[in-house]
Amino acid sequence: MPKFLIMPKNITPYKDSELGKKEQVAQMFDTISENYDGLNRVISFGIDVKWRKKVLKLVSDKNPKTVLDIATGTGDLALLMTKTSAEKIIGLDISAGMLDVGRKKIEAKNLSSKIEMLLADSENMPFENDTFDAITVAFGVRNFETLEKGLSEILRVLKPNGIFVILETSVPEKTPFKQGYQFYSKNILPLIGKLFSKDNSAYQYLSDSASVFPYGEALNNILRKIGFIEVRAMPQTFGVATIYSASKKQ
Repeated sequence: MPKFLIMPKNITPYKDSELGKKEQVAQMFDTISENYDGLNRVISFGIDVKWRKKVLKLVSDKNPKTVLDIATGTGDLALLMTKTSAEKIIGLDISAGMLDVGRKKIEAKNLSSKIEMLLADSENMPFENDTFDAITVAFGVRNFETLEKGLSEILRVLKPNGIFVILETSVPEKTPFKQGYQFYSKNILPLIGKLFSKDNSAYQYLSDSASVFPYGEALNNILRKIGFIEVRAMPQTFGVATIYSASKKQ
């Protein structure tokens, strides 16, 4: 079995909790929702903005009418999708706290009629088959309780010939970026989380989960196994993140 093909099930935010991963992730993001946007910019040195714009370009080129942003959080990517031809954008998340922050941002930009923020489970979505022209997930697939179930749901609600784009952390493979990434993710990232967040476990979880999540060809193979076509991976910034695009056959 290829390395990193299946994500270990014991990577959860709260090691002593009796809740399942899904419930723990919702609780974690509810707790850090007010600080999340600012911390994200600090942790990624602002480079995540550039990555999201590349996701926007991939989606925009398909001229979608309907877009679903899964694990939308505070709605950064959903807001960016208003620059596409989309007439309706839905941001879906299991964290009510994150969605509340997102709704305030959307209202401030007078975009409430175009973007709907929906509290729902990405592994059991309340949509008909073949609903969306484009589906995006930024830094969310590694939080799925069951990766293959979540990806299968995405395939189900994506229209034939639609585009699915993932932006997710990955692990650099070349020296010295590999060593630098390991030091930063194991030492600096959790420290920043402790200093600026009231949830000490949250950023340790984000670091741990990123280090074991399948990336590159390993994730490509999982996407193909689920039934996606035209699968490709595009490493970003020395490999610290990767953009994946895929489609659905007719």
